[in-house]
Amino acid sequence: MTARLENKVALITGAAQGIGKAAALLFARAGASVFVLDIQDDAGTAAVAEIKGAGGTAFYLHCDVSDETGVSDAIAEIERTSGALHVLYNNASVYLRDADGRITDIEYEVWERVIGINLRSVYLFCRHGIPLILKSGGGAIINTASSAGIVGIPNCDAYTASKGATVALTRSMAAEFGPQGIRVNCIAPAGIRTPMMSASNLDDDSYDEESCLNLRQPLRRYGTPDEIARTALFLASSESSFINGAIIVADGGITINGDLSKIRKQ
Repeated sequence: MTARLENKVALITGAAQGIGKAAALLFARAGASVFVLDIQDDAGTAAVAEIKGAGGTAFYLHCDVSDETGVSDAIAEIERTSGALHVLYNNASVYLRDADGRITDIEYEVWERVIGINLRSVYLFCRHGIPLILKSGGGAIINTASSAGIVGIPNCDAYTASKGATVALTRSMAAEFGPQGIRVNCIAPAGIRTPMMSASNLDDDSYDEESCLNLRQPLRRYGTPDEIARTALFLASSESSFINGAIIVADGGITINGDLSKIRKQ
């Protein structure tokens, strides 16, 4: 693979598994020094070992992405270790099945936890990370939204609020920091086969997988973490140098499909 991120320093939150891990592996293969941030220490350390085993450069930092002290300490450690930051990938997300739901039913603690991990983390890493990106000569910020931030989805109002806000924040930051050499874009995935998806849907006995694929998914399959990671790599690299403030919906067409039951079989 061409060294599309050669001499770049990248920070990826929630990178111990799923999309974050796939992105960490891909960014490292593209030449970046990758900081893997997570609270899952064993999995995060294993991800870094895998990157190093393949000849890449990576470091693991334990970090609660919703805690300001933890975030500021992580940014300070990255500056001490590498002296720069060029790519900030706000990937960490959580969906709490059986706890998230209608706004009238969500407990305050659940709301705060979802907003803390999914939205406050974006604020914290941008607040503390952008000065280092500017000091490093500019770069790219990639935020993670969801189809839930694009269309209305019932029974997950905390998650939906966090992802809709991420979309809006991406656009405002793109306008604010574009003139200073920082591009800010957002990926809105859906139907990606990750541990979070398994916990939220696939492990639910009431979830009708066949109907979901046949009636909602034009591609008739789930996406993979690597497919989203490749989108993130594009946004992190100079290949997307004129893309700023974009919301890339990577969902196989779920959010635009209409009623697929009306499609005649060929």
